[in-house]
Amino acid sequence: MVLPLLPDGRIALIRNRRIAVEADLWELPAGTLEPGEDPARCAARELEEEAGYTAGRVRKIGAFYTTPGMTDELMRAYLATDLRQVGQRLEADEQIEVHILDRQEALNMIESGELMDAKSMLALLIAERRGLLTLGDAREDDR
Repeated sequence: MVLPLLPDGRIALIRNRRIAVEADLWELPAGTLEPGEDPARCAARELEEEAGYTAGRVRKIGAFYTTPGMTDELMRAYLATDLRQVGQRLEADEQIEVHILDRQEALNMIESGELMDAKSMLALLIAERRGLLTLGDAREDDR
């Protein structure tokens, strides 16, 4: 999964139709690793496909098991910076809208319960706790 941080400090969230919960959910872009695919490359690919951006830099900010009582799925979270808009490349069955929000709006969505996707919540909170969502700090890290 990938947290897209625009040069002005805003975040690209997606609104994704999820059949399993019969709802449109707020999320960060994410996807399934192809066999042998590097996780950072997967994050960059999903960023372009789902959100329509390429990143000059993609760096890992964390990893966690999604539901260790049921599966061994390991989720890796990446921060994408130095973004350039190139347009989405959605698969035929995907219904994804991109929304650009400022840092506080995204964090408020966690508090209000509007953002309920656990992987996205955790990635945002990790980035916030590390000071990566503060515009000055994000730019400093990308030098």
